[in-house]
Parts: sequence; structure tokens; C-alpha cells
Amino acid sequence: MTRYALLTLSLFIASSCLMTEFFADSRSALRAAGYDRPVGDPHQSRSVVLAKHGIVATSHPLAAETGLDILKAGGNAADAAIAASAMIGLVEPMSCGIGGDLFAIYWDSKTQKLYGLNASGRSPNNLSHDEFLRLGHKQIPTYGPLSWSVPGCVSGWQELHDRFGSKPFDELLAPSIATAEEGFPVAEVIAGSWSGATAKLKEWPDSAKTYLVDGARAPKFGELFKNPRLAESYRKIARGGPEAFYQGDIAKSIVAFSEANGGFLSMQDFIEHESEWVEPVSTNYRGYDLWELPPNGQGIAALQILNTLEPFDIKSMGLGSPEYLHLFVESTRLAFADRAKFYADPAFNNLPTAELISKEYAARQVKRIDLNKAATDVPAGDPKLVHGDTIYLTVVDKDRNCCSFIQSNYHGFGSQIVPGDVGFVLQNRGALFALEEGHLNVYEPRKRPFHTIIPAMLTKDGEPYFCFGVMGGDMQPQGHAQIVVNLIDFGLNVQAAGDAARIRHLGSAEPTGVAAQGSGTVQVESGISDKTVEALRAKGHQVVRAKGAFGGYQGILIDRENGVLHGATETRKDGAAVGY
Repeated sequence: MTRYALLTLSLFIASSCLMTEFFADSRSALRAAGYDRPVGDPHQSRSVVLAKHGIVATSHPLAAETGLDILKAGGNAADAAIAASAMIGLVEPMSCGIGGDLFAIYWDSKTQKLYGLNASGRSPNNLSHDEFLRLGHKQIPTYGPLSWSVPGCVSGWQELHDRFGSKPFDELLAPSIATAEEGFPVAEVIAGSWSGATAKLKEWPDSAKTYLVDGARAPKFGELFKNPRLAESYRKIARGGPEAFYQGDIAKSIVAFSEANGGFLSMQDFIEHESEWVEPVSTNYRGYDLWELPPNGQGIAALQILNTLEPFDIKSMGLGSPEYLHLFVESTRLAFADRAKFYADPAFNNLPTAELISKEYAARQVKRIDLNKAATDVPAGDPKLVHGDTIYLTVVDKDRNCCSFIQSNYHGFGSQIVPGDVGFVLQNRGALFALEEGHLNVYEPRKRPFHTIIPAMLTKDGEPYFCFGVMGGDMQPQGHAQIVVNLIDFGLNVQAAGDAARIRHLGSAEPTGVAAQGSGTVQVESGISDKTVEALRAKGHQVVRAKGAFGGYQGILIDRENGVLHGATETRKDGAAVGY
């Protein structure tokens, strides 16, 4: 049975003294919990959501309810995911929307097969590497029109819908159109993120007009907010399909804005855009297969991390122990060193993906780990990957179709630019290109940038077992690996696996995209004990306490023996897991 250490605050020590022996070796995930649940982990945030027919889990309750309504109306997992995605693009606009990209892993119960969808966009045809140098840039600007790539989201909707969907687009988008016109109450965590973007949004008149109240301030927690411009864009897509986005008025508005404001996106870029079905890749971890998408995303980093963890008896080390966390950080450093060098658009490079995720390669990597000392000479990842505003959602339906779905603008409100009256911002994914000649991720026209967003799925004996993801920049592969370890090694249920305190390695690198030497910083949540922090520091780690940077998790586990779904949602977000 998994054990946690007592909370450090004396106020809680008094109320928790009867649990001291049970939780002696590791800590509860929720320092602020002022209550004791009557069964299980007393500081688990809430019960696992159980349902027979279907579950939708997202980072916003309105999006989860929208997806559930679609399931109840006879839709499947693909239908529900698209409807939930449209709603969350409205209610959590800093994190995602139709101006961004998406990726998905889908289990189809009819064919009994996994499918991977890469709906990330490419760089403009008319923008060259030399143009950045001519403008005096040593790296691609984080914000503004030069950070744009073609948005892939709507194309991803289309591919998912055409292959697996059963409901028409107008039915899937109707709830979001109505909510955009009527208004929605702004959720607590979302309100905080929105407020932090006020100054940047004010720099662009259309952004301020769309997302700021009276063009001056962000909406407050609980305040109703409307976005009629987004409603109109959704209405065009509902009537005309994705062609309305890539060939119609929406693309034309974006291109006109681009031409007037120093951008390089053209109608050719939109018309030529297409998403791609790809084969997911996997590794086996203690009898379970973890599936990720291959680059240009960073999903294989999670596979690399787990491959280097598997030879060790992690369960005996204990959840939250310095021994386990040291091993985890060292494994992450090794994976991120490879990420900085090898993860890029495979259409432009011959990438050694199969070799990187092999057990043979992992065995060589394990030999590089010193169990008593932090490495100081491992090249780390790009510091630009620290940021990331993303949503992850997951759906499992009555037929056990499973959709693992992730969508993002990259930074909060992406490039910060709403191009005209379209009602949404364009992403700033292009900022993740490098400008160094010879770098696999160097900027080139019609190329997909390195991508942070990754969906995941665990299968057992060839059948889906756990459909999940963790949003949040370079936290994502680390989060995937931690969730899998919590579930498999430490035996936590799906909610406790997400509640448990997390750790995050931040790479130390030059701000150019080229990896530099350095051990990097390790961020930990308050649920990691002071004793563990000191033990990690003694091993040479630079450890800091932080909050708000540890991702956002959703998960649905399939209990085939009982015919029941187990849903979980992220306590660090505003979301919900709902089922029927």
C-alpha cells in the first residue's frame, strides 16, 4: 500500500496525528487540504468519477458537459472531443482555440486499432531563414506575426470527424455558438491567466476588442463574458465545414491582417495545409504499453524516461522519496538532451526515433546515471519550452472508442494577436524554430516546428487501459511518466495519481535552441517534504519550490472486469470529469 508523509504545517499535524504511521514515507499531494476523507488517501482531492457508458474529462466543466451531452445524444468519442474542443476554445481562450494546433490518439473499437493524428501547421511559404537575419533576429520573436504558423486545429477536427465522427458539424458546434453569444462565467484559474495577459493584449486593437472588457481589462472571476466574433467564425465552420476556415472568409481575414502588419501568411499557406495521420509509437513499461506520437512532438521523451526508470525497483524507493526523485530527474535530463538534438519535423530530417525509444539504447543511458550525484554535464533542452498554455481532454464512449486529445496556442493567448474580427488569437508555435544553421529544428519554409503538446494512451494486452495526458510545455513528458509511475509502481487510483505532488526539471540552455551544459533547476510542489528537498540538494540538485507550473492532467481508466470507467480531473485547473 502506498504511503505518504505528514503535511509540514503544524495546523495539519494536530488533525492528522492518527495517520502518521500510514503516511510516514512520503507526502500528501495537497498541502492545503483542511479535511480528512473517510476512506482511502485522506487528502485526495475528490473521489474517482465512475460511469458505465461514457466519460468526458476536460479542464473546464462547460466543455466536459458539452462533450457529455453529445455522448448522451448518440455521438461517439470523436464527436464529443470536437464539441468539447470548440467549447474550451471559447471558455479558456488563452490556452487553445482554432488559431492553434492539435494532436490526438484515437482507439477505434471497430477496427481494434490505434490511430495518431498530427494536426500541426507549417511555417509560411514566403518567409525565409535569411529574412529573420535581415531583420536582425538571432532567434524568432516570441510574439507577433513572425511567430505564426498555419493553425491546424480545424483541419484536425475535420480529419477526426471524417474518419470516426457520426454527428454533423453544425450539431457539434451549436452549444459553443450559443454560449459565445449568451456569455459564460469566467472560471477561477482561467481568470488569473487572463488577467496576466492584459498588457500584451492591449498592444493589438483587435485583441483588446475581443478579449478585454471595454478594451481595458480582463474579465474577473465569475463575470460573464461574451465572444460574438468567435460565434460567427464557428457559425461559418458549422455551415461551410473546414473549407470556410482555410479557403473562405476566415483565412482571407487572417491573410489581409498579416499583409498589413508585417506577417508572411498567404492564402497559399492555408489552402495547402493538411493534417497527417501517423503511426503512434510505444514502449512497454512493466507489462503496459505507453503510446505516444512521434516527432515533431516531444512524446517520445516520456518513453525514453520510462525506459531508463524500468530497470530500478521504484516501488521500494517510495513515492516522493529522494531516491526516486533523483532517479527521475536524471532520466529526464538524459531524455531532454536527446530532445534538444533529435526532435524535429521528420519530413525534413532522418530522425533516429526507433533507436531513441529502444530498450538497448536505454540500457546504455542507464549506465550514465549516478545514483548518488546529480549530473552536471548533460546538455539540457531549450528554455523557451518552459512556457505553455494548453488544454488536454479525453473521452471514452459506450463502445469504448477512446480519444486522447490535446490542443494549444503555445504561450498564453499565443502570439497575442487577434487578426481582425475572427474572434480568436493565432498561435506562436513558430517561435519554437531555431535559427542556427545545421540544427534539425532550424527554420525553413513549409516546415513544422518542434512541438510540445502530446496526447497519450496506455494499453494492456492489446486493449486500451488508460486514456490520459498532462498539458503544460516541457512538463508534459515528465508528467506522463510521473502519472504512469504513480499508477503502475505506486498503485494509486486515477485521481490520486494526478493529485500527487509533482516534480519538474527545467533545462539550463542558451536562449538559441542549441543545448548548453548545465544541470538545470528542479521545481517541486509543496507536497514534497523538506527532508526530501534537502536530500536532493545534497546530491547536487538545484531545487526550488514553485506552484502553478506543473501541468494539467485528465485521465480515464477502463475497468473491463466490471464494465466501468474511472475518470479523473486535474486539481490544479478548473476542470471536471463527468459521465453517465
